Amino acid sequence: MNGLLPEFPYHPDPVATGVIVPSGVACICCGQARGYIYTGPVYAVEDLDDQLCPWCIADGSAAERFKASFTGGTLADDVLPEVFSAVGTRTPGFTAWQEPHWLFHCGDGAAFIGLAGSGELTAYPDALEMLRQEATSRGWPPEEVNQYLSSLDKDDQPTAYLFRCRVCEKYLAYSDFT
Repeated sequence: MNGLLPEFPYHPDPVATGVIVPSGVACICCGQARGYIYTGPVYAVEDLDDQLCPWCIADGSAAERFKASFTGGTLADDVLPEVFSAVGTRTPGFTAWQEPHWLFHCGDGAAFIGLAGSGELTAYPDALEMLRQEATSRGWPPEEVNQYLSSLDKDDQPTAYLFRCRVCEKYLAYSDFT
């Protein structure tokens, strides 16, 4: 078991977010049991759930071998394709109520911090304002926006997904529910 996990610049603590867990399972890509396995979403033809090690994600071998990606999203005009590729194919994803998508800011992929509810978001006013704008854009009146924001729950729905810009360090978020 190797206790030193590879670095993921766009998902700095995948153990804390729960998508990389201790495991004795051998990776389907490299064949090694390295002590950890990825449990997040995998988009591939083959079913690769709970069968890839963090090292094969980090070096891109899992994405290359299985034509896999780990998150969805749309390429933004100010983001280089290499950045978009690094986020999609060499970064652990995260589970969301709907289709998860990565946030980009300042021409770079943001770092995924984790799930957040209204209590956690009080420490991140930039992210809370972004969520307020998101809810307002849905056409909700102010009282419904406030009610929605106060109902955010990191362990239930609706949930916020918290990111930090790697360039300007502004906190960002989006939310969803079923």
